[in-house]
Amino acid sequence: MPRTLLPVLEESEKKRLQTLMRYERKARKDGYQVIAGIDEAGRGPLAGPVVAAACYIPLRTIIPHVNDSKQLTPKRRAEIFDYIMSNQKIIWGVGIISHEIIDEVNIYQATILAMKQAVANLGVRPQMLLVDGLKLSHEEIPCEKIIKGDAKSHSIAAASIIAKETRDRIMEDYHARWPEYGFDSHKGYGTQQHQEALAKFGPCPIHRKSFEPIRNLLHPVNS
Repeated sequence: MPRTLLPVLEESEKKRLQTLMRYERKARKDGYQVIAGIDEAGRGPLAGPVVAAACYIPLRTIIPHVNDSKQLTPKRRAEIFDYIMSNQKIIWGVGIISHEIIDEVNIYQATILAMKQAVANLGVRPQMLLVDGLKLSHEEIPCEKIIKGDAKSHSIAAASIIAKETRDRIMEDYHARWPEYGFDSHKGYGTQQHQEALAKFGPCPIHRKSFEPIRNLLHPVNS
């Protein structure tokens, strides 16, 4: 059984969630009814894919305690993820772009590809996209860039949790194949533990060859 969150919310939480819906309310006043938030996870790591998520939350549906994924504990983030997955009213889509494509087109372009893939996989056609931090130009759907949108928009916050949890679980699966790198703990980011493992074992197949220090390990420059 998926974990669920307590449905009874304190007044302070109700007010916070109402504030978090201000961009969605504005879009509805502008005539848009199907509004999806978009966010990504995994632009900075040295290994693994970049993952984006798009999330549409119908009117009068709320996600208790939803927030920027970085502001949540792993336990709370997993609880909210399970809540989203178990709520049939909430529609979401995910885009996953591999480390090979990241090396081929660069991380920025790969992130845009992941976002567009997430929208294509959404299962409903959005009329408006609220995008966290990046200028997304969609061929058919108007987009609004919102700086730190994962802390300002209900649907972007939900997308940030979906993207983060999806990517973390991918990296935990990779840990089972390459446990010496500690992917289960740092998820591919360039922590001291990860740097030490790279120095000892060298890169593995999911490392991003265009990122430093991977590039230098593979093609050292003579001093």
